Amino acid sequence: MRTKDTLAQGLLSNINNDAIISVISGEEDKYNLDDISEIDVPVLPLRNMVLFPNVLIPITIGREKSSKLVTEAYENKKFIACIAQKDASVEDPSAKDMHKFGTLVQIVKILELPDGNSTIIAQSRKKISLKEVTAEEPYMKATVEVIEEDFSKIKKNEEIALESSLKDVAYQILSLNRDIPQEASHALENIQGLEFLANFIATNINSDVNEKMKILKVSNGKLKVEKLLKLMQKEISLLEIKNEIAGKTNFDIDQQQRDYYLRQQMKVLQTELGVDGPDEEIAEMKAKAEKKQWPENIKEHFFKELAKLQRSNPAAADFAVLMNYCEFLLDLPWDAVTEDHFDLKNAQKILDKDHQGLEKVKERILEYLAVLKLKKDIKGPILCLYGPPGVGKTSLGKSIAKSLGREYNRISLGGLHDETEIRGHRKTYVGAMPGKILQSIKKAGVSNPVFILDEIDKIGSDFRGDPSSAFLEVLDPEQNSTFVDNYLEVEYDLSKVLFIATANSLDTIQPALRDRMEIIEITGYTFEEKEEIAKKHLIPKQRTEHGLKAKDFTFSAKGLKFLIENYTRESGVRGLERTIGSVVRKVAKSVALEEEYQKSIGPDQIIEFLGAPVFERETYSDNEYAGVVTGLAWTQVGGEILFIESSLNRGKGRLTLSGQLGDVMKESATTAFSWLKAHADKFGIDYRIFENYDLHIHVPAGAVPKDGPSAGITMLTSMVSIFTQRKVKAKIAMTGEITLRGKVLPVGGIKEKLLAAKRAGIKEIIFSERNERDVKDIPSKYTEGLKLHFVKDAKEVLDIALLKTKVEDPINFDLPKA
Repeated sequence: MRTKDTLAQGLLSNINNDAIISVISGEEDKYNLDDISEIDVPVLPLRNMVLFPNVLIPITIGREKSSKLVTEAYENKKFIACIAQKDASVEDPSAKDMHKFGTLVQIVKILELPDGNSTIIAQSRKKISLKEVTAEEPYMKATVEVIEEDFSKIKKNEEIALESSLKDVAYQILSLNRDIPQEASHALENIQGLEFLANFIATNINSDVNEKMKILKVSNGKLKVEKLLKLMQKEISLLEIKNEIAGKTNFDIDQQQRDYYLRQQMKVLQTELGVDGPDEEIAEMKAKAEKKQWPENIKEHFFKELAKLQRSNPAAADFAVLMNYCEFLLDLPWDAVTEDHFDLKNAQKILDKDHQGLEKVKERILEYLAVLKLKKDIKGPILCLYGPPGVGKTSLGKSIAKSLGREYNRISLGGLHDETEIRGHRKTYVGAMPGKILQSIKKAGVSNPVFILDEIDKIGSDFRGDPSSAFLEVLDPEQNSTFVDNYLEVEYDLSKVLFIATANSLDTIQPALRDRMEIIEITGYTFEEKEEIAKKHLIPKQRTEHGLKAKDFTFSAKGLKFLIENYTRESGVRGLERTIGSVVRKVAKSVALEEEYQKSIGPDQIIEFLGAPVFERETYSDNEYAGVVTGLAWTQVGGEILFIESSLNRGKGRLTLSGQLGDVMKESATTAFSWLKAHADKFGIDYRIFENYDLHIHVPAGAVPKDGPSAGITMLTSMVSIFTQRKVKAKIAMTGEITLRGKVLPVGGIKEKLLAAKRAGIKEIIFSERNERDVKDIPSKYTEGLKLHFVKDAKEVLDIALLKTKVEDPINFDLPKA
């Protein structure tokens, strides 16, 4: 069923007006609905339309079922129920495809159309709701409930106001919609009564079926009119936008002529109002340039561009580009610098206050300050702070700027893949901008800021260029004094800038760029350093952020240690800060609810707040078993101890390795085994054992991947212990690589390994002789209570680590006779 077809509307005008008026007024009403609450009627599904009570409207019939329905209803003078379909595309709708609410309709007349369809003139009477479908063939029939609409509670003055509002908004729609005939406004004037007016407009408004259904459901008269007014206002907004778009696409005069005319008018208005126009702005820039201290060649270039700007037509497309370019030249701090503070002791205090540990970095900054103080002017060094996340690389840049008294600037390079982000765009392009470097210099207002290049290892590259290659000039002290940005087109001196890059990994930085930077490695914080950072920085910060005071809670020494050891495992302190924040929130909740709580937070309270410990650290157990040796390993979250376990069983001399070992550790095991076989007689090992027993080496925990060149001597000690059944010295650990000649090679992560051993209760540690220089760089407080052995070859390791005594219940090797 369709409505409002042009042809149907034309035919509607031929109906006897007197007959229609009599139907509306009820003079020929042969249907009495006053005492009916429920009625069985045929159901006419409607597409894309909703009928409201007491409205006369044409409906075009196209479906065969619908044609049969209206013919029989008209002949038998029966009511029909007109209900909108949920989906207009459904050809033969069932009950589930229909909305619940509709209207009870009387058919006034049927008109046959030339195209074979027919149009009915329908007079809607009452609102109904669908109760139960009683038949599907030959057409749908259903029991419907008659629903009365309540307009009686509206006061007279409210009724007049609502009726006036409806007509005013309807007139606005008529004035905006050019497709509606002007005669419609006359019809609107003749409508009297709020109820009929609301239903008439709701039926005819051009809106979505679902929106109309929301209005039809409402039985309260006042609420219904208010919802209708909102829908009409929405229609007005859409019509206004449509008319605005249509207006913009129609120009009566040439665009350039129009712009010229408007600019001439604007110039006259600016003169009358005393507002600066383009000429005044150019004059103002010229005056600023005369006072500005900048290089002579740049000054000459600026005035050349300014002259070009003066000759340009303000209506020309490149006028705004030239204006922006001249303003940028003027705003750049060519010779403006911040005076450096040369108070080295104060700088030391600032760095120590803001950062725990990081001694090498602090020392390098103080060296830079010292040279700057003596020489007054040096080329800015390019420092790269390299280390795991959360160790304070970025925040260290702020502290450096504070200690120098310089401006601080930071740009994040993570995900940067367009070279023009660094070098800028050619100013001939639309939307051209300078690169991030010069934009940040302009923002700083000085030409010697501390500049943090964050996440330089995460720069990408694609068809738009390679940003890391663009940095080759920026970060080269020999070249960056003549840096040329594509947008600027003249040289700018970046040599006064102190560039500090940060990176989590050096592998992804291209070698040429890495060569231009001074790499300063920031290792993870030790347990002791984390403890100090938590006390001095993290706990006070979290206390302030959560609105608490020092008297509200404290962490006991045991509690803080328990928290760090059992709930965090990282190089930095971000995770530790989040965990402390979780504890502080629990305290804040208790304070806010005025509950009783323990103000001194110890291990028990932490378990109560955070649940069971997340991590467990290995501790030394005993030396009762042969083949079990304690090794030391470096991880990104600090040092750890690990156990190498060996066992023998009858076989054919195979070597089995387990515990998710990487290639390097597998090679260490193979090398150690080969060396042992070659020197078996020195340890009293019968060569026949290698042919008749299989060796299995395991490194717990099996689910954790392990690799690295530091377990060679540990594996060798484990092998010799299992083959000789000799005990390993109690509370000893070792780290170092081994060669086929038995040489012990140095390894890294000495500081972290030392601290891990200390925490685990180890008393003696074996290192390569070449690691002695690394131990000397470690503060003595970390090595206190530890006996350190520095060895050259495998024999020294075994002499120190293995006891002469054998374990209880040693293996009795059953070997064939030679």
